[in-house]
Parts: sequence; structure tokens; C-alpha cells
Amino acid sequence: MPSTDRLLSELEESRYRFGRTEAARNLQLLHKARAARFDNIASLIRFHEVLLVLRAFPPSPAVLRAAVQLLDSLWRRVERLRKMGADMDDFDPLEVSGIAGTVMQDALGFDLARWLVRRLPGKVEIAWDDFEDERAMGAVWPRFVPLLNEDAAVEAEIPWRKWLEAAQGSRSASPEWLIEQFDALGACASEKSRLYESLHMPVRWRLENSLISRTRNARPVRKVFFHAEPLLTRKDVSLDTELRRRPPVLVRLSLKQGQDIIDLIREVMLVRYRELYGTTLGDPRSVVRADLGRGVTIYLWGLPSERRLPLRAYIAGVTLKNGVPINYIEAIGLFEWMEIGFNTFYTYRGGEVAWIFAQVLRCLTAHMGTTCVSMYPYQLGHKNEEAIESGAFWFYRKLGFRPGRGDLVTLVDREEKKIARNTKYKTPPRTLRRLSEGHAFYELPGNPARAWDRFSTRNIGLRVSRAMSEKFGGDLERFKKAAAQRLSLILRMRVPRESDASYSAFHDFAMVAWLIPGISSWKDEEKKALCAIFHAKSGRDEMAYLRLLQKHGPLRRAMLRLGSTP
Repeated sequence: MPSTDRLLSELEESRYRFGRTEAARNLQLLHKARAARFDNIASLIRFHEVLLVLRAFPPSPAVLRAAVQLLDSLWRRVERLRKMGADMDDFDPLEVSGIAGTVMQDALGFDLARWLVRRLPGKVEIAWDDFEDERAMGAVWPRFVPLLNEDAAVEAEIPWRKWLEAAQGSRSASPEWLIEQFDALGACASEKSRLYESLHMPVRWRLENSLISRTRNARPVRKVFFHAEPLLTRKDVSLDTELRRRPPVLVRLSLKQGQDIIDLIREVMLVRYRELYGTTLGDPRSVVRADLGRGVTIYLWGLPSERRLPLRAYIAGVTLKNGVPINYIEAIGLFEWMEIGFNTFYTYRGGEVAWIFAQVLRCLTAHMGTTCVSMYPYQLGHKNEEAIESGAFWFYRKLGFRPGRGDLVTLVDREEKKIARNTKYKTPPRTLRRLSEGHAFYELPGNPARAWDRFSTRNIGLRVSRAMSEKFGGDLERFKKAAAQRLSLILRMRVPRESDASYSAFHDFAMVAWLIPGISSWKDEEKKALCAIFHAKSGRDEMAYLRLLQKHGPLRRAMLRLGSTP
């Protein structure tokens, strides 16, 4: 085996081994790697991923220092390969993207694109060679460019770049001027976003040795946790035990600190070609932090009031291990029920994932007050081959999750009997795909099971839409107005004006209330509590809304019935 490959193999084998001897061995290998030449991209990527693990799970201060120094200079190795004529597209796959010294390209959403041109001034450009949606340009650009329709409406082969350069007064390929025009539109934030995103405009940005690259993206910590013993495995973790512990302390950050965390998660997702609603649009005023030990810190945040979902409360988050981002979190809740998405980045999937997942649940259930956790089918493997290959279903099953569908319960029982008879048996991918077709559930110790097995807010939405179709001929405005007037009479209050913060929440609840029989006969205190609920939906902290929902029994029973399939 060539010496570089042998060195990499030894590093990969030792990165998750701990103890004084192993720390010395790691340090010795890193000193050898400092002088090594990596003459192909695959080898350099392997080296990069090993360094990231040693940065997040260091066995000693000396290994940590060596790993950080090698990461800080890694962009030079990338540049050397570029000059050698290497195919730089090999840095593009999702699981390895974002390495310092590389160039990235994507069609970003408006909010993330606006943030990026401000975050990396002079390093972002329109990828003209891949910008082909002329119909979208013809529909949108005349808003900003005078007389463009003279050309776009009737001519072929429009010189779009010339028109843009003339309008912005420069030959810059930066999308900054165009983004500024969208920002200045007299429209709400969501409408600006939809209009911009209709362009599907690809932008390209150079990472160089930027701190937002995966290579260097870490936050300083007061105290590093050094691993001297083997890592905690799934077998070492009991969700029941962890969730019976005292709830973690959640500390609310200042606005400045919160903005730093929102910037961090945008960086983290950007360089991995990921963009989630809550990671792009997080509210910096809502960020809370929990320090869980073993070098793990979890940050959670909500959405600004104008971006919230109609019914469910939304939380997103990120986990830092010794200051290194290692996963992202998404949780959407209603009453005591919560759906969760949990994604540990490919590089760190060998590092205490089960224990960290348990800490995520501790934080979320404490913050949201939820007792029933529902796992997305995608997380289990539905239309997600990466999860099928990793056996994600069994990871969660062995932590205590159960299928919500009866046919899948039967299939799990059959598979578990096969495993009990033959410890070498592995569930085939075809069966794993079937097991991942439905949600999996976990109820906190001492709480009733199966109440939410057949629930989905989509069912509520579809029933409301059918009511609009049947009673109002599909006219949304007529329906909203009639529902709002009816609810205002029931609650003995005026309909909020469009300028009121509670306008959207009131109308959303009014359309649901249209389908709730007997709401007019609710007790006065229950009607008063409903008013408080939709006011809280548009308030500063959406968790207050969730807590009020959890106290309203009649509303819970009504929405649970509307959202559950027969």
C-alpha cells in the first residue's frame, strides 16, 4: 500500500480510539501527515474528515492543536491540486462539500442569498453559464429594468447579462444589485421570497480560507472536553433513563449572541447544500442554550411571528461538540405532540450519536412541554437511501421508538423474532423501506400511548379546504371572512384588523373552528383561553402558545379528532 494511503488508513482507524497511548499515536500520525503530499482529491478529503473528527472529539490538547493547525492550512493543499489540474467537481458531493479552498454553487432562497452576499462581499457571483430560465427572467426582471419588455416580450436570444449590467451600472457578476431591488419591493417578506425563488438563479461563491467553510467553522469554548475513554455507544444509552433526569437548564441568549448562532447555522447549512425553513429564518431573539456536558452544547430557536406556521409551533437547533457543529435539529409541535428531524452530519456519525440524540430530546421536551415524540418517515428511510443503508429504523427502534401503523408493528415483531433466532441476520433493504413508510413514536415515561398515531395537521388542512369548496365554491376570501365573523360572535370580540399582529392567527383558527361542532357552547373560560391562544401565536415567544394549547382540553380533543384518519 502506498505510504500516504497507509497513513490515512491508520488515522481513520485511530480517530475514535482513546487513551494516553492512542493520543500519542494520533499525534505521531498527524506529525507525519503534516509532511505528506496528497496527490488526489479523494485522499485529501479522507484526511480532512479525520481532522474534523479529531477537532470535535480530541483525545488530548496536543492532538487538538495539531488538528486545528492542519485544518487552518488545508486550503493550500486544495489550491495545489487545482494547479495540478485535478477535477474540482470531486469536492461537490453533499457529504464532502464545503471544504476550504473550493468553490460552491446553488440556487438559494432569497433570504439566504441576501445573507450570503453580505457575509462574503465580493466573493459571490451569478453563475451565468448555468442560468437558463429565460421565461422567469422575462416575467420578473422588467420590474427593475426600464424598457426591458421592449426586448423580452417579442425578441429571441435576449442578452440578459447586458441588460443587468446596464441597469446596475457595472459589469460585476455579483447578484447584490438584483437582490437589493427585491429587498426594496413593496411586498411582504414571503412574497419577495417567492418572486425571487421563481428565477431559480444559480449563484457561485468562493470559500477560500473562510471561517464559514466546513474546514474552519467552529466557535471558541471555555473548556474543551478531552476523551480519555471509549465513546458512549447506543447500548450505553436508555432514553427512559435520560428523560427521567432533571430537565436541562435553558439559558436565553442576548440579541447579539442569538444573531451569532443564527449566522452560524446559516453557514453550517450553506456549505452542506442544505436549506431548511427554520435554519434560514430563525429568530435571533428566541435562541436558548443548554450545556449538557461532554463538550456538548445545544442551541434552539423559533421563528419570527410573521414567518410562523398556521397551527404548529416550530423549533430548529444545532448541536456543537467542543465548538464544532455536528448536527441540526427540527421540531414541530402541537399540544403535547412533537415531530422531530435529527440529522448528524456524515463526518461525525461515529461519535456518541445516541447519547447526543437523547440530550436533544431532553432539551426539546423541556422547552416545548411535549410528551409524545413522532419521528418523520424520511428520518427512518422513506425516500432516503442514506438512512436505509445506515439502518436508521433500527437505531431508533432500539432506543424505544415504535411504529404507529398496525401492519408495521406486525412486520417489526416478525423481524425481531428473526434477529433473536439468528444474531447474524440483517433486515434486507426492501423490508427497511416498508418499515420506514410510517411515523415511529416514543411516549415519555408515564404518559399514555397511541393518542397521536393517526394524527396529521395535513388532515385538518384538507378538511378545511373541503369545507371551503362545499360551502363557498372554493372562494378563500369569502370563507375567511365568514369564519372570522362567526368566531368573533362566539367569542364576543371584534375581528382583528389586517394591521393587527393577531390577524393571521385569528383567521387561521377561525377556519378550523368552522369545523368544530359545539364550540359555541364552550364555557366562558374556555372561550377566553382560546382568545389567549391565538394572541400568543403571534406573540414574542411561540413556546407560550404551545403551553396554552396544552391546557385547553376541548380544543385538543377537537383538533385531534379533525387531524386523525378514521
